[in-house]
Amino acid sequence: MRAPFAPLDRVCIVMMSAVGDAVHVLPVINAIKRHRPSARITWVLQPGPAALVRGHPLVDEILLFDRTKGVAGFLEVREQLLTRQFDVVLNLQVYFKAGVITGFTRAPVKLGFDLARARDFNWLFTTDRVHARPMQHVQDQYFEFTEWLGIGHEPVTWGLGPWNDAERTWQREFVARFDRPIAPIVVATSKTQKDWLPERWAEVCDALAGDFGLQPVLVGARSPRELHAERVILERARIKPVSALGQGGLRGLVGIFDAAALVLSPDTGPLHISVALDRPVVSLIGYSNPKRVGPYRKFRDLMIDAYGDPGEDYPVSMRNRRDRMPNISVHDVLERVQRWRNANAGS
Repeated sequence: MRAPFAPLDRVCIVMMSAVGDAVHVLPVINAIKRHRPSARITWVLQPGPAALVRGHPLVDEILLFDRTKGVAGFLEVREQLLTRQFDVVLNLQVYFKAGVITGFTRAPVKLGFDLARARDFNWLFTTDRVHARPMQHVQDQYFEFTEWLGIGHEPVTWGLGPWNDAERTWQREFVARFDRPIAPIVVATSKTQKDWLPERWAEVCDALAGDFGLQPVLVGARSPRELHAERVILERARIKPVSALGQGGLRGLVGIFDAAALVLSPDTGPLHISVALDRPVVSLIGYSNPKRVGPYRKFRDLMIDAYGDPGEDYPVSMRNRRDRMPNISVHDVLERVQRWRNANAGS
């Protein structure tokens, strides 16, 4: 049950780790600010996703939690939180570390997930919990918190696009080098099981450039797996794509996607960045359940579902399935690109 009174003047968000989850938090913040424009939002984040949302006009304060520091990282964020008083803390992450951080906060209401979905005894650190429900898309699960607070979340907005002159200038200069629409390709993810084969990406690059009039652009960071994928793609592609690995960081990636005609991505944070920017995305999903982590409300017709078997009506769950990504063929990807082109013919 919802508390009879939960003021929203000072709100703390605890959701610290994944870039994709950080994207899903933004509509919650937008909903709170629409309901209470004067609300002050403090967000506890790790450095990686913090680079994506730092400077967002609706995020008043980011407190960094650096888990690489071990116990010292917890003590640093604890020291900062003890100097702040909140009305409500939203613990949107279900793991133990988020529970510990929530325990450091000072607030009469610390809202988390129900006992069935909170993991690692996370629920011990909350005072209130959203109503128990079956698993659903991550974005809709976060909206359960706004529902508990008694505020609406429609329309769903992110406000993620380039938000200052420096970012817009960087974007213009990046795009100016190309004489055709760009199609960014996310070459790798944080998990090997989510990655697609780089030699198949090379074939897709040739088709994008030769058959669809698009300029493939390889995007991502410069981890060993991403550099390996880049090397294989550049070696095997007959029409060489442009590599932009590591250029501009996460905010640069936002600028590239915002200017793209089409994005191609496996199951990773940039997929959700593309959705937030309303840029069409061909998503390749096999390891994770797409009913839970697929593109939210948009571009489902461009999604390739290798998670389920043909005709399988699988439930929404957190269960992962290994060795599914190789089931996606080059033909599958190009068929989705053709769908996109057919839908945009004459526009």
